[in-house]
Amino acid sequence: MNFWETVLCASLASLLAIILGGLYAIGAFRKRKPKEPPLDKGLIPWLGHGITFKKTPFAFLTEMRKKHGDIFTCLVGGKYLHFVLDPCTYGPLTRESENKLDFHAFATIISGNIFDFQASKALDKVAKMNSKYLKGKELGALDHRLMEMLQTMMLRCQQHKEGEKSWQEDTLFHFSFKTIFQAAFLTLFGTEPQSQENIKERELKQCGEIFEMFLEFDRFVPQMAFGMLDPSGKEKAERLRNIFWDLLDVEKVYEKENISTWIVKQDQNLAEIGESDGIRTRIMFLFLWVSQVNTGPAVFWILAFLLKHPEAMKVVRDEVDRVLREVGQEVKPGSPSINVSLDMMKTPLLDSAIQESLRLRVSPFLFRGVMQDTEVRMANGRVYILRKGDALVLSPFIALHMDPEIYPDPHAFKYDRFVNPDGTRKEFSKNGKTLRHSILPFGAGHSMCPGRYFAVNEMKIFVILMLTYFDMELVNPEEEIPPVKESSYGFGTLKPSCDMRFKYRLRF
Repeated sequence: MNFWETVLCASLASLLAIILGGLYAIGAFRKRKPKEPPLDKGLIPWLGHGITFKKTPFAFLTEMRKKHGDIFTCLVGGKYLHFVLDPCTYGPLTRESENKLDFHAFATIISGNIFDFQASKALDKVAKMNSKYLKGKELGALDHRLMEMLQTMMLRCQQHKEGEKSWQEDTLFHFSFKTIFQAAFLTLFGTEPQSQENIKERELKQCGEIFEMFLEFDRFVPQMAFGMLDPSGKEKAERLRNIFWDLLDVEKVYEKENISTWIVKQDQNLAEIGESDGIRTRIMFLFLWVSQVNTGPAVFWILAFLLKHPEAMKVVRDEVDRVLREVGQEVKPGSPSINVSLDMMKTPLLDSAIQESLRLRVSPFLFRGVMQDTEVRMANGRVYILRKGDALVLSPFIALHMDPEIYPDPHAFKYDRFVNPDGTRKEFSKNGKTLRHSILPFGAGHSMCPGRYFAVNEMKIFVILMLTYFDMELVNPEEEIPPVKESSYGFGTLKPSCDMRFKYRLRF
């Protein structure tokens, strides 16, 4: 063999080694081990099922479930994900030690990709420590402030001409999301000095502009979360993020009055552990996003379902009117604004309608990093092993919310599904066993949303005020509730594929 033949053979051997090494690194040679879930790598190296999972996650998981059952492993964008769709496993899995199944690794990726800072155990500890400001008396103060703000928003443009109550038209998603966003933004981050009595028009206009930018930024979030934005989208998302960082700069926030205790205490604790102003500003934006990204779409769905089911609208409205009379807050012409604690209002039918809307339209994925080989015991007694280094994905929407054994006729809206005839909360079961959690719109275990009580109260206050102050109808009564955007599955409250026009007018 001459010199050049030797060089060529060596080069080919090196190239082959690189290719084989690369294929090994991306899992091309991965084999299913004993007791591991069914393995489905797809047809495309490294990407696997990444494209399909990104575009149509619900359809993808439904098809995989038909093919493999309630547990399977898929290659998605270079990562092996264990999908578990047996609801009976969710309690043990979400309570599993963080030494085995860790949420923090996933949170670090998400916070870095979307908000440009690295989550840490210290930041997580601060967040958990300050969750007490979203409960009890502090939550009551937030609710009170939000109720004031919402009434100001809803009633400021309502004018009667010689006693005539005129209809106004709007798009339901935009109206609902914008109204709750503006009120919550001012409730959490404060108002301009000396504007606590009457919100200035300039301030409301700015809130409206912030809302539109929020909507635009949120469109990029699903792709940002997994680092899949194209260059154009990345440029637009970074521009919007810089605007929010300027708006929520910690020094500017502290120039406001009536800032919520939750925001203030969180930021003070972050400063105490040595976080820079830049990181604290980024976390301010995170607080805004997590507090509003799901609530706005949720109140849209609640009103949409009530508008499409007039019998439900009537029953729930009658309940709200009756309870307000009982607590001395009946609304009449010339009466003062509603000022009541939610603790005083027992509204089981409204609560059930809200829960039913969340069941139908909230679809989070619960992610965990598999830190060591971990056993999963299925309802049928079979045990599987999740491999260290992979990720676990739970889908409460598919496993729980859409299970016909738990919820007969699961795709139908039944406003009283969650309440017994005597007004107590209904229990649900699977395989003859009562489920501790039959609905998981706010996550579970280590990733349970600390703001879930405030989120539900936001929805409840918004719906109470809308039902109390306004008659509402769809402009086209025959219009169907819009389907959801497929790409929004897995990111909390689902987004509608289009809006609906509705009309509203003062009742009194």
